Amino acid sequence: MPDDLMDLSSLQPVSLAEVMAEAAQLTRVDRKYVVRTDTAQRLVDALPASYRVLTIGDRVVTTYHSTYFDTEDLATARAHVQRRRRRWKVRRRLYVEDGFARIEVKAKDGRGLTVKTVAATDADGSLGEDETAFLRETFATQGLTFDIASLRPTMGVSYRRATLARTGPDPARLTVDWAVSCRLDGRCVRLDDGHVLVETKGEPIPGDADRLLVRLGCRPSSFSKYVSAAALLRDDIADNDVRRMRGRLLHLEGAA
Repeated sequence: MPDDLMDLSSLQPVSLAEVMAEAAQLTRVDRKYVVRTDTAQRLVDALPASYRVLTIGDRVVTTYHSTYFDTEDLATARAHVQRRRRRWKVRRRLYVEDGFARIEVKAKDGRGLTVKTVAATDADGSLGEDETAFLRETFATQGLTFDIASLRPTMGVSYRRATLARTGPDPARLTVDWAVSCRLDGRCVRLDDGHVLVETKGEPIPGDADRLLVRLGCRPSSFSKYVSAAALLRDDIADNDVRRMRGRLLHLEGAA
């Protein structure tokens, strides 16, 4: 999707510092919607004026590249497919234009809330010593038991993102992702060019954006870039949740 396919010019800018200040709210409920690009535009046009677009310099779109760490048999992807109450993912995320990277643990707690713990990093490739120490501390704090030494780089996920946020006493945030490409073992899953992934991040009660999306005929889904691609690319992972998307919303390249 070209960067100019969605018109964000009606939105006032919000700085990265303001968005990060609100991101102290890292414990949240995430809702994901795979929607047509014209539906996403209708959503943006209908949002309250309190929503602003993250702007860094003159840029309102950022390129992301995430490297996921998992076991040889993709245990964390399987935990998601099996809908385990306590599940998590580890990734290293690079903000390409800014040359900034951080390592993240994104965990689902027993209440269904997403808890994200992050640390800056300059590592590449396999997990470094500082990253491993960060993971040990994070896992211990969250009561997670796992052999961190078994983690290795598995999938690379790239996409373009625009972030919309409302700051102040009633904070809310949503992201719009496109040009999504997930690569594993020389094969690739990509999101259809006519669709985007909208993700709302907020309280357990659906917010403004969620209610607008429902009125536009959209429903949230348990969609994960990493897990969905793994399920389509690996025959030993159940693809029940995403099989219907294959060839329509998700396209395989380099598949056998």
